[in-house]
Amino acid sequence: MLLFDEIFPGFCDLNNTRVPYFTDRSSPWSILSAGDNGLISQLMSIDGADNGIFIHPDARIGEYVRIEGPCYIGAKAEIRHSAYLRRGSWICEEAVVGHSSEVKNSLLLPGSKAPHFNYVGDSILGMGVNIGAGVKLSNVRNDRKEVAVRLANGERVDTGLLKLGALIGDGSQLGCNVVTNPGTIIAPSSMISPNETISGWFETKS
Repeated sequence: MLLFDEIFPGFCDLNNTRVPYFTDRSSPWSILSAGDNGLISQLMSIDGADNGIFIHPDARIGEYVRIEGPCYIGAKAEIRHSAYLRRGSWICEEAVVGHSSEVKNSLLLPGSKAPHFNYVGDSILGMGVNIGAGVKLSNVRNDRKEVAVRLANGERVDTGLLKLGALIGDGSQLGCNVVTNPGTIIAPSSMISPNETISGWFETKS
């Protein structure tokens, strides 16, 4: 099974929902690059965008929200008071970006939520993911070196990216004030307790 399908198994069931396409499902982080198939390039090709910003008529936008293009906000998505959507934000239908949360060059798949004081940088949140208040998805190493990821079998893979946050599998729940270090991968349906710092590959053992 390819890594993308392992982390985001619900993606294949999405119908009539605008989502980006992944050309390399063995390296899902590649969509966060500046290449021709990256999020920003795909966002810039969306028809009907206004200055690079597409907001579905059924989306709900709160007061004092700042949105930078290119950006996509899908049907029934909710962008709450004082949220900040930076360049490259793709917010799918029924996803939530909440009060004082910041999203940058990231994908929130349908039903995912970053609802309270969150930072989501260069990351992918799977379907139905919820990150608790104060969760930060760190995307840059302190030494500014290239970010590597660790797979379930312990293999270390170089990503070629200087900025990479977290890939959070479908249905995972992160408690308040969790911090993920750059390149963290969280398996689907994982549960992380509050105030934890997570690195590498993480999954809840059954």
